[in-house]
Amino acid sequence: MLRIQKNIYFLLALTFLLGIGVGAGGTRVQAADGAESYNYSYWGLTTAAPAAYQANVLWNGESMGAGSFKEPSDFQVTEDQQIYVLDSGNNRVVVLDDKFHPVRTVSSFVRDGKEETFNNPQGLFVTDAKQLVIADTGNKRIVQLDRNGNLVKVIEAPKSDMLSEKFDFQPVRVVVDKAQRVYVMSTGVYDGFMEFSPDGTFTSFVGANRVSFNPTDYLWKMLSTKAQRSQMVMFTPTEFTNLDIDREGFIYATNGQDSGNVKKLNAQGNDILRREGYFAPEGDIRYTNATGPSRLIDIDVGDSEMYSILDGKRGRIFTYDGDGHLLYVFGGLGNQLGQFNTPVAIERLGDEFLVLDKALGEITVFQSTEYGRTLNDAVRAYYDGDEDKAFTLYQETISMNANLEFAYAGIGKALLRQGDYREAMKYFKKSMDQKGYSKAFLLYRKEVLREYFPGIMSGLLLLLVCWFGISRYRKWRGGKKVAFIKQRAV
Repeated sequence: MLRIQKNIYFLLALTFLLGIGVGAGGTRVQAADGAESYNYSYWGLTTAAPAAYQANVLWNGESMGAGSFKEPSDFQVTEDQQIYVLDSGNNRVVVLDDKFHPVRTVSSFVRDGKEETFNNPQGLFVTDAKQLVIADTGNKRIVQLDRNGNLVKVIEAPKSDMLSEKFDFQPVRVVVDKAQRVYVMSTGVYDGFMEFSPDGTFTSFVGANRVSFNPTDYLWKMLSTKAQRSQMVMFTPTEFTNLDIDREGFIYATNGQDSGNVKKLNAQGNDILRREGYFAPEGDIRYTNATGPSRLIDIDVGDSEMYSILDGKRGRIFTYDGDGHLLYVFGGLGNQLGQFNTPVAIERLGDEFLVLDKALGEITVFQSTEYGRTLNDAVRAYYDGDEDKAFTLYQETISMNANLEFAYAGIGKALLRQGDYREAMKYFKKSMDQKGYSKAFLLYRKEVLREYFPGIMSGLLLLLVCWFGISRYRKWRGGKKVAFIKQRAV
């Protein structure tokens, strides 16, 4: 009994210390609200940065000539730069050209000779063949139409042993890969994205999130009785909040976790996202206890593996390169141009950013500044293997923002590819890139050894020959001297 009490006291003390640690960790960070454009240093400090993007145009349904939008929830820009806006409150899809002029409206389709409409749709996707796929949430189905608006197929609530009898199919987001497999994010599903074959048959779940829990809650659950545990909240995986798919078929996804909230899923559902930046891609890393971490609600994948995430809590857009380095931040909540009320989706139109505001029914257009264009082009040049161009562009970026430590690593990588290992070490050291520095150091050491190895070996061989000759000479002189002494003795 005494031993049990000691264990309980130890666990309570551990809980108290964990509480102190959590509280201390929360008060250590500070909000980054004071800067409109910023980045994070290697040490986690907020550093000022030039604006990479600035808002220049604000569009709504009336100014476009498409009629007032009512709670639009999603949109997509196709490769031919047409813009598909899901006007959820009006149960329609509005198609615009790159000048934001209306092209057509899709509000119904014909099925089995009867006209059917949408009911509060929440997500859409446009394939390379310009087929329109809509998550018709209110009608609990996925509707796929061809480029002329004719029905291709309808995916309704699936039947499977992997689903419970009470499963309620409420699709809210959808993407389609090049093999015509359909991936659906459904409300209340914790097992990942639902994968459907090209004929609409449910096949499996993809990319389930890991269960996350508070260590203190877990400890209390261990100490509680069975009856008490039954009243506690179960530890379940978090739901995904959005998804996008790149040209190679990898799914980029966001979820509602406090950390590890961005994933890149391969065909097997494994997370292969590279996280080589100073901090993992998850939005703001400095925040107050009152506001908490970022809540990511959308992700957009651009070219050269660059991707952007939208923080619904603060209205900010964070853009990263393929290695996970934070490039720039812009946006926010407010009433000025470039700020939002309820941002829900982001897209790229060429090198511009579009942000959809659900509450206001508006699309804000952000145009890149010289700084933003230079940084984007530097990332693209390095991705394409053009080391000389990447080196020049990263140098220009640093001249505009000396606080961007990541750019020094970019120069180091360009020099590494060029074979200038000694100079690369200097830039990796400036960027605190230990992995890059170690690689450059090893290559530089090999280069030095290759350069001086013949001379070193020749010198060693010469020393060996001299040593051998001197040894032989001493031995010969020593033997001759002994013979002379013997001769005189006789």
